[in-house]
Amino acid sequence: MSLDNPLSFFDVSDKVVLITGASGAFGAVAARCLSGAGAKVVLAAGNAGAMADVAATCTGDTHQINARPDSEAACAALIEETVATFGRIDILVVASGMNKVAKIGDMAPAAFEGVMDANVTQSWLMARAAAGQMQMQGTGGKIVLMSSARGLLGHPAGYTAYCASKAAVDGMTKALGCELGPTGITVNAIAPTVFRSPLTAWMFEDTPEATAVREGFLSRVPKGRLGEPEDLAGPLLFLSSRASDFYTGHILYADGGYTAG
Repeated sequence: MSLDNPLSFFDVSDKVVLITGASGAFGAVAARCLSGAGAKVVLAAGNAGAMADVAATCTGDTHQINARPDSEAACAALIEETVATFGRIDILVVASGMNKVAKIGDMAPAAFEGVMDANVTQSWLMARAAAGQMQMQGTGGKIVLMSSARGLLGHPAGYTAYCASKAAVDGMTKALGCELGPTGITVNAIAPTVFRSPLTAWMFEDTPEATAVREGFLSRVPKGRLGEPEDLAGPLLFLSSRASDFYTGHILYADGGYTAG
């Protein structure tokens, strides 16, 4: 790489990307961002209709798989179909996950376990499957997991499952960064705070409830605004490209300074 052409550090053209949870808010950002940057993108999601809508916003080569990474076999199949379609996998973006909000006394153990499975176990299974293929290829790779500011900070509204799951993702990111570093595979996580999505759209509205919640939240955000999807695109491109080759085991907070204060 040459410092005379610094934009080349961020070049992902013709790289093969697998995105799980591609029908969700972050998955859609990842699909549009990386396909727009020239990557070949494989979208995987359980909601085929929503995934097709995301695929329609992409440019370049895309492939859709109607499946979730909810078992060892399912994750292996996602990697196999990605390789069968485009010949390899260079980047894995785990955008799949879930949240269930309930105070601890009201949350059934099965609900807690469901959040942990979706956010932790499935991330681990997907990273395991992708890392195995990347190591066989012998040319390194990029694994980007989805964390949250809630992996670092608690929340009083019934987030025990979500906070615990994202803290586990942070620990996994650090451990895999150490473990896979010698192979040339980097493992990092993006940890946003509230950003615009179908689930959070109400917080951006001018209703009394939204205004009260928003103002209370923004009092702790140095940048003074909620996040936009574009705020996740830059960090994702960095972590997916050669620009981040010396960065691994990091949790990158896309939070307007929320976790800094």
